[in-house]
Amino acid sequence: MPEVLKAPLVLEFPFTRSLGPVQSAFLTGLRERVVLGVKTGDGRTLVPPVEYDPVTAEEIRDLVEVGATGTVTTWAWNHEPRRGQPLGTPFAWVLVRLDGADTALLHALDAPGPDAVRTGMRVRVRWAEERAGAITDIACFEPYEDEGEGDADSDGDGGHQPAAHTGEFEDMVTGIVAPARLDYVYSPGRAQTDYIHALSEQRTVGERCPSCRKVYVPPRGACPTCGVATVEQVEVGPRGTVTTFCIVNIKAKNLDIEVPYVYAHIALDGADLALHGRIGGIPYDQVRMGLRVEAVWSEGGRYPDHYRPTGEPDADYDVYKELL
Repeated sequence: MPEVLKAPLVLEFPFTRSLGPVQSAFLTGLRERVVLGVKTGDGRTLVPPVEYDPVTAEEIRDLVEVGATGTVTTWAWNHEPRRGQPLGTPFAWVLVRLDGADTALLHALDAPGPDAVRTGMRVRVRWAEERAGAITDIACFEPYEDEGEGDADSDGDGGHQPAAHTGEFEDMVTGIVAPARLDYVYSPGRAQTDYIHALSEQRTVGERCPSCRKVYVPPRGACPTCGVATVEQVEVGPRGTVTTFCIVNIKAKNLDIEVPYVYAHIALDGADLALHGRIGGIPYDQVRMGLRVEAVWSEGGRYPDHYRPTGEPDADYDVYKELL
């Protein structure tokens, strides 16, 4: 049996969102080295600010400025910083209640080691040298003590009182782009490892359920209908039938395929499950349900580049209606 495959994979995309008036003021304020919170109906100051009262659900817009110093309420040490985290050396994740605020802000604390971090310690904002209107405008927190000042008690606020603020700045930040990324190692398992190895030989294989006798492509190692293991390997195709399809009119980044093009579900001969594939060799507006197609392999390719018409008559609907 060949070794089960595994490979590192990265899922990454930019998440773009617009900002309402409260978040716009908060992030623009960070760019200007001002930390804003919002005042609730019962007099609490929330930092980071929210647009709706978490107790009453009423909309809140009363912005106030709080201090750039605060108190650590709880913390955890990060021994191995990951890509994209605030600091490249070990640091503490901390919840900091800024002076004048009633809630805590999550950020990084630059400290020499876990022995230097404690609940109640006083800290201050270390501003990033270049600021653009994002939470990263706070580079991190750092330990801070006024002359003669020690740790704060549980109710300490450094004597700072929140001051009303209009939330108005020049060139307001109205939207952000937040990169989302997930790094992981994927293993397809025994069944799909066999499937991938067969593709490298320009063959397509599935597995037959010993109970219902359906052939699944790609194989999953078990029948989703009967819940039993599948081990009998069955070669399918290379021809098949288009069951459903869509016309793609938006060009994907880094994909060297001109639009419009057709992406389809294709039921390979002998399979009881349709798989995905691009249709080529035919104008996009002539692709249809029932079209008979065959795989086209690129030189050295490990999977079909696309599927093209075989020239056979279209398949009867009753042949593939259960595979839509």
